[in-house]
Formats: sequence, structure tokens, C-alpha cells
Amino acid sequence: MGIENLSKEQRILRVLRKVLANIVKETAPRPGVPRSLSDDTVADIRDLFGLIAEREAELAEEAGLSRKPRPRFTDEPKKAHSVTVHRPPKKPN
Repeated sequence: MGIENLSKEQRILRVLRKVLANIVKETAPRPGVPRSLSDDTVADIRDLFGLIAEREAELAEEAGLSRKPRPRFTDEPKKAHSVTVHRPPKKPN
């Protein structure tokens, strides 16, 4: 689904999720360095990501879209393969 087909609320949620993810990435400390965000702020960020995901799921359900299908690359191995089984000819009694 292209961004031009999204509602205003869906576009806002998408941008909010991306900006919040960028903030988290940019403020992530290097190994051994204490983080600059408090435990309460980290918990609030997790809650916000959860709320965004819930609302996106609600909007997708209202629009009749499924959130289960995922893109598949053409060179990705298939999960199931068909196999042809040949039976040997019957032996005469």
C-alpha cells in the first residue's frame, strides 16, 4: 500500500513510529556506557510503540487489510515443496 492511499491518521502514526525509532537509535549508548534515558522514559517509549502498533492494527482491520502476510522475495526458499512419489510395479503372485 502506497503512502498516498493511507489516511491522515495512518500517515501520522507511520511518521511518529519512524521518528521515535530514530530517537531511540540515536540515543542508544555504546557498550559499557550508561544510557542517558531514565527507566521511566524507556518504559514510556515501549508503551508508545505498543499503542502505535495497536492503533495501526485497528485501522488495518477497519480497512479490511490483513496484517499477517509478509513480503516474500523471489529467491527466498519456499517453506513447502511438492514431491512426486513413484510406486514400484506390483509383483505378480
